[in-house]
Amino acid sequence: MQFDELIDVRNIETSISKMTKEQAIDSLISLLYSNDYIGSSEDYEKAIYERENEISTAVGYGVAIPHAKTGTVVKATIAILRNLSGIQWGNEKVNMVFMIAAEENATDEHLKMLSRVSASLMDETFRAKLITAETSKDIYEVLLKEDANKKNQGNISESRDLSGKYLIGISACMTGIAHTFMAAQALTDEAKKRGMRVKIQTNGSTGIENKLNNNDIAEADAIIIAHDVKVDESIFGDKKFIDVPVKKAINGASNILDQALALDIKSGSSSIKLEKNLNLKSSMEKEDVEERITVGNKVAHEFYTHIMSGVSYMIPFVVVGGIFIAISFMFGIYASDPKSDTYNIWAAFFNEVGGKAAFQLYVPVLAGFISWSIADKAGLATGMIGGMMAVNGGSGFLGGMIAGFLAGYVTKLLVSKTRKIPHSYQGLVSVLFIPLLATLIVGLVMFFALNTPMANLITFLTNWLKSMNGANAAVMGAILAGMMASDMGGPINKTAGAFGLAMFASGIYGPSAALMVGGMVPPLGIALATLLFKSKFTISEREAGKANWVLGASFITEGAIPFAAGDPLRVIPANIIGGAVGGALCMALGLTLQAPHGGIFVIPIASNKPLLYIGCILIGMVITALILGLTKKALNKDEMNREMTGGII
Repeated sequence: MQFDELIDVRNIETSISKMTKEQAIDSLISLLYSNDYIGSSEDYEKAIYERENEISTAVGYGVAIPHAKTGTVVKATIAILRNLSGIQWGNEKVNMVFMIAAEENATDEHLKMLSRVSASLMDETFRAKLITAETSKDIYEVLLKEDANKKNQGNISESRDLSGKYLIGISACMTGIAHTFMAAQALTDEAKKRGMRVKIQTNGSTGIENKLNNNDIAEADAIIIAHDVKVDESIFGDKKFIDVPVKKAINGASNILDQALALDIKSGSSSIKLEKNLNLKSSMEKEDVEERITVGNKVAHEFYTHIMSGVSYMIPFVVVGGIFIAISFMFGIYASDPKSDTYNIWAAFFNEVGGKAAFQLYVPVLAGFISWSIADKAGLATGMIGGMMAVNGGSGFLGGMIAGFLAGYVTKLLVSKTRKIPHSYQGLVSVLFIPLLATLIVGLVMFFALNTPMANLITFLTNWLKSMNGANAAVMGAILAGMMASDMGGPINKTAGAFGLAMFASGIYGPSAALMVGGMVPPLGIALATLLFKSKFTISEREAGKANWVLGASFITEGAIPFAAGDPLRVIPANIIGGAVGGALCMALGLTLQAPHGGIFVIPIASNKPLLYIGCILIGMVITALILGLTKKALNKDEMNREMTGGII
């Protein structure tokens, strides 16, 4: 069934007056009855509301599709109402209502009409044309043209859908929470737009989901790895693939997929990975690709990936240790000390688990997995030993980072130099010779060269931060929180986070408090702004704002990214200012946080003054929201059209 068989220009109505959902339904039913498409308006209305009461027929994109299949329908049709003022339809506001009427004996015609209309309305250009059409006749013409276009493109679309192109990939960010799944979704959406099959494995915080298997790899026509931490690339064998950071996949999925499809990944044993051989037609093309895609052999990207791999594995130890220590302090600051009058066995237990176990492990884990990221399994033991030497020698977090890199590259060098040793001796070499020699080298460097100067640097920083109070502490808090809020998971954010972790390892908990404020304020401030200043945000932005309440409270800053990408000149300064004010107040008031992650779930037990700390977050949130409310302009008529059509016009 085509559009010209479903619609009658007499059943199309346009309006700019405010109306309720009930008024909209009544208006469309009246059209159907007066034009002899239904025999009884009462019976059809009853059927419409029976369906509507099951679940709202608002489908998003400013569209509602009420529908009913009943014996009172004389001829199947669609009645259409466009209302530019907006109609509240359950929890959503809609501007286009498509009422589908189907005969009771219409077999699957009802479902075909519903799916056909729904699929067409996913097209942003199509929705834009419907919104901007001036009259009912113009809307009718748009519908007919859509039908004609689908006929003309049918063969192309069919061949594209039947091409069997298959995209596979892996996404993995440092925390495995937000960016991991945002990158996977961006790649999935882009592949589906092109009629491709797609499967993206996500290496998230709770483990691997959607895991790739041998059949996936064998059938793949394109492979993309979007990661900030190390992933197992060996599963792809000798197939070429695109290797990018997760944020590149989120922001440039289309360009990246183009490059992945351009590779002949099924070229056999001669195939090598893209990061090792970028075969481009010209230097101009190479520059263009390098501008859009960070390839795996770039030094900066490798360095970043190795650090993030270590931090990713370290974070659970830091969070668990910090929370357990904070719980022990609830019994009294010295309640875990057997010599204290306030000694409590449970305080001692929590301190033992948190302070003497988890906290003793997280620097060795950091160093071990930095080394593992560089040299695979062979570097793990040497890295962890070097990290433990950093703990024992006083060089802490920074010393552990250096130990991890040193262990990784020394091990990698030794592995490469011993590859030609006969296979019968390889087991002994890998288990004994390489770790023994690598640990000797790393141990000598740490013990005689690095630990003492690094420990002195840590001591200097610790004393400097301890001496800060009042205005100086406020400035430090503002800088750290502002950096955290600036690029929401980018290099500035990560730099501030690394400094905070280094101080955390030295027992200085003020910076971690300021950093969490800087990470929570942007999404919370944006969420509040979408609530207070609705006329300045689109429907989709207001919906995203609801999710930001949860993301912000959970210390997931990434919820602010879509808003910053859409309006960076207003959103980013608002985030920075709000975060900086909250962070400044936090450190000026001497607030601390003994858990560098977890948001509202750890504040009650990990902060020395939870209510005051939450107050700092709320102040920063309100400032960000007010700045957005003052700087963003209310949507005008054209922008209202753009809101209703997904941004096409």
